[in-house]
Amino acid sequence: MAKLETNNRIRPLPKLLPRVAYSSMIIVSAMALSACGSDMADLEEYVKVTMAKKGRPIEPIPKMKAYEVFEYPGHERSPFDESAIAAKPDKPKSSSSITIDTKRIPEFLESFPLDTLSFVGTMEQEGINWGLVKGPDGTIQRVRKGNYMGQNYGQIIRISETEIELEEIVPDGFGGFKKRKNTVALSE
Repeated sequence: MAKLETNNRIRPLPKLLPRVAYSSMIIVSAMALSACGSDMADLEEYVKVTMAKKGRPIEPIPKMKAYEVFEYPGHERSPFDESAIAAKPDKPKSSSSITIDTKRIPEFLESFPLDTLSFVGTMEQEGINWGLVKGPDGTIQRVRKGNYMGQNYGQIIRISETEIELEEIVPDGFGGFKKRKNTVALSE
């Protein structure tokens, strides 16, 4: 009998399978395997009939057309020539002298696109005309001439009863900037 050594003591191993269970597994396996080789006459007949049939002729491989080289006129340069990659077309230079003040601290309403802001009213306090602008977060902010709003550096140049007029700085397409006027109308 096998022995198991633990904690410096020797103990006998427990029996894993009783003899009856082991012998019954062998009998069941033998019965399952004997069912595979019982009657194969129908299979042998099918194989005989199939082998007796004549095979169809194999179609010949289709003929491939030879590749004909075509030279495009005016395309003598190789597409892999590095000089073609290095050459860059001349772009018109911007004549704009407008710059953006990057040292200025952005105001709260500059973090929202202009089309998400709503002009909801005006008020006058101590002689100053204020515009009331509702942001997308639902808060209402007071703005006056000189404040900024929108994401294109839009500075407020006029507030009337019906609209807020802004002067935005937008790219001109040539590496510079241009000024553009925009308005936010009173929403109802």
